[in-house]
Amino acid sequence: MRIAFLTAPEGVEQVELTEPWQAARNAGHETVLVSTQSGEIQAFDHLDKADTFPVDEVVGETSAESFDGLVLPGGVANPDFLRMDDKAVSFVKDFFERGKPVAAICHAPWTLVEADVVRERVLTSWPSLRTDIRNAGGTWVDEQVQVCGNGPNKLITSRKPDDLKAFCETFLAEFAGQGG
Repeated sequence: MRIAFLTAPEGVEQVELTEPWQAARNAGHETVLVSTQSGEIQAFDHLDKADTFPVDEVVGETSAESFDGLVLPGGVANPDFLRMDDKAVSFVKDFFERGKPVAAICHAPWTLVEADVVRERVLTSWPSLRTDIRNAGGTWVDEQVQVCGNGPNKLITSRKPDDLKAFCETFLAEFAGQGG
């Protein structure tokens, strides 16, 4: 299975990128770092700069068609930047239009709100996003991990880094259930 990890050039919460990335690799999946610019991304540990990671593919030069699933790591700045980039928003929306599973953690659902894909869905996130999710027509719940949808068009969400173990186990199980 080929899984896209979409991040902005700066601001992704490092642990929310690296733990799902490693879990997917350990499960035998191909992981691809997609960003809005080529080169490297700068990850953060909360507000402090952490490591950099090389970009594999650039939004606008790739499509959801070439992936089996999408993971959206959080960090406050990361999804805020992504939701202001039309190509990134279109890339996310394309996964939903193609019925491919998407997993998002922490602040990442901001990008989902911008892509207008939370309407009539149940999801969780960092608590400060609950009003945005509700205003976009979604139902927000305070759960460690939430799976919404039947069949291939699943949305898997979690609240924060403390939920990473459950998030990784759940999105890997749900993605694997897609037959990809």
